[in-house]
Amino acid sequence: MDMQGTAWHSLYSVMHAKKGRQPISWATVRRIGTFARPHRGRLIAFVVLSVITSALAVATPVLAGHVVDAIVEGAELRVVIGLAALIAVIAILEAGFGLLSRWLSAMIGEGLIEHLRTAVFDHVQRMPIAFFTRTRTGALVSRLNSDVIGAQRAFAGTLSGVVGNLVTLALTLAWMLSISWQITLLALLLLPVFVLPARRMGSRLAQLERESSGHNAAMSTQMTERFSAPGATLVKLFGRPAEESAEFARRVRRVRDIGVRRAMLQTVFVTALTTVSALALALVYGLGGVQALRGNLDAGAVVTLALLITRLYAPLTALANARVEVMSALVSFERVFEILDLRPLIEEAPDAVSVPEGPVSVEFDDVRFTYPTASEVSLASLEDVAVLDDRAGEEVLHGVSFRAEPGQLVAIVGSSGAGKSTIAQLLARLYDVDSGAVRLGGVDVRRLTFESIRATLGMVTQDGHLFHESLRANLLLAAPGAGDEQLRDALRRARMADLVAALPEGLDTVVGERGYRFSGGERQRLTIARLLLAQPRVVVLDEATAHLDSTSEAAVQEALGEALAGRTAIVIAHRLSTIRSADQILVVEEGRVVERGTHVELLAAEGRYAELHRTQFADQRKAGDGEGPAEFGRTADEPGMEPAHG
Repeated sequence: MDMQGTAWHSLYSVMHAKKGRQPISWATVRRIGTFARPHRGRLIAFVVLSVITSALAVATPVLAGHVVDAIVEGAELRVVIGLAALIAVIAILEAGFGLLSRWLSAMIGEGLIEHLRTAVFDHVQRMPIAFFTRTRTGALVSRLNSDVIGAQRAFAGTLSGVVGNLVTLALTLAWMLSISWQITLLALLLLPVFVLPARRMGSRLAQLERESSGHNAAMSTQMTERFSAPGATLVKLFGRPAEESAEFARRVRRVRDIGVRRAMLQTVFVTALTTVSALALALVYGLGGVQALRGNLDAGAVVTLALLITRLYAPLTALANARVEVMSALVSFERVFEILDLRPLIEEAPDAVSVPEGPVSVEFDDVRFTYPTASEVSLASLEDVAVLDDRAGEEVLHGVSFRAEPGQLVAIVGSSGAGKSTIAQLLARLYDVDSGAVRLGGVDVRRLTFESIRATLGMVTQDGHLFHESLRANLLLAAPGAGDEQLRDALRRARMADLVAALPEGLDTVVGERGYRFSGGERQRLTIARLLLAQPRVVVLDEATAHLDSTSEAAVQEALGEALAGRTAIVIAHRLSTIRSADQILVVEEGRVVERGTHVELLAAEGRYAELHRTQFADQRKAGDGEGPAEFGRTADEPGMEPAHG
């Protein structure tokens, strides 16, 4: 590495070093060893090659000095040619070993990234829903990207750098001292002039880089939020485009100014240190030349010293920053391990069994539940707060009990925040109860395998979420092996076949972020098609038509008739007119079942259900809508459909 390259390396190291003198966590080091163990063969070969390459790098200047001595002494031609050939062989070997070392470094580093990312991704997928409701998605993704890459640097860069630089430094100093200890010590006196400005300038540049990163992150957040379909809609309806543009432009200009200042500081720094390196060479040539003229040194020794001085500062400055580089890598590992150490609240029992075959009943037996605290499911660093809010939550469900027999439809109604969606989440085992039991087919869900729960239970929520992928990919989530005919049949039964057939790309149409290329009713029918493909024995509808207009709701209700036929169903409904034919209706308020019965029985009881019914009927009359949407499992023209007022 030449002096200019050494200057850039030193500058980069101090710019990216973490501040402070954190103690090395040996527990972290031992844990890193478990991730490194699969690569130990390559690691050993990598270290050996680093030692050989460093030794070859020192051999070339020494041989160059011998060539000069041979020329000055008038040695035979074959001696000069032999030395030149040896230098060429060493150059080829150094290049070959360098390529092999780089391949090993890439294999180790990329293998480590694969291992860490897979481990974090798999672990995060096991986390409860509460984890995702509290965590900033960007912070979580950063752990899978920048922190994993920072951890990789420990193997791909820091390890080989420390080993190689130690060998190079030891051999270089030994040879230089053997030639002239006086010149060597004088050259070392220039080291503080080389390193100290790097630290001061690097600190200033690091501050600028952090400020620039902050502005870039803010711009990224602004673009991410404004460029999404709902964000763009909000800006167009209520935003101030001129002010949005001015704020964005202000940050862009600041990033530009920082970039110019950073470029000039870097150039001044490298120019100054290159000048210092030239002074070091001048010192070697001057003192070495004087010693040579006096007969104390050979001319070849002066050349060797001059070439070795360029290989002295690089390892010295690198080793001076080795500790902060190691600490930076350890911090990255610790941030990754922080995620892996979060214990999933929902875990499969070692002796878990499958849901029994045949029709499935659903039972809640004196269920009590409180949502987990922040410390149980989250990290302060992922929420962008200094300290987690660790206050204990209030109990959400208080002794909820009911049973849905196989094939029955049980409806749950009540005020917002009463605990209806919590009941659905407990049934799907997105959370675990604090006491009591939730049973599928008579077996506590905590004793069932995750796979059998997912295969038995299908859920349609009110947002109808779709991934930014093709229609085909979104549908195949439910049945990966389904063919096109099965997909089209599910779409037909969900009343979406004609619409999809009319699309230019059909099943290969990309639905857009969260499915925003389709209307709310169309998204819901696509999620129902996905449900039909899954063929669950239990269906949970969590206000699946809450935000739809009457026309869209009627179409979705018709599609839901296909999904519910012959299945046990738990329906959380906002509009009471849709669940009049339910086998049992539960009225939930403040986490308790306050009423239960059929539509007719509850109206006759003149309780909370009758109050909700009168309120909705009055709202419908004011809106001029004398008849409610179709019931679940029925169409509007089927016999027995009665007006919304019941």
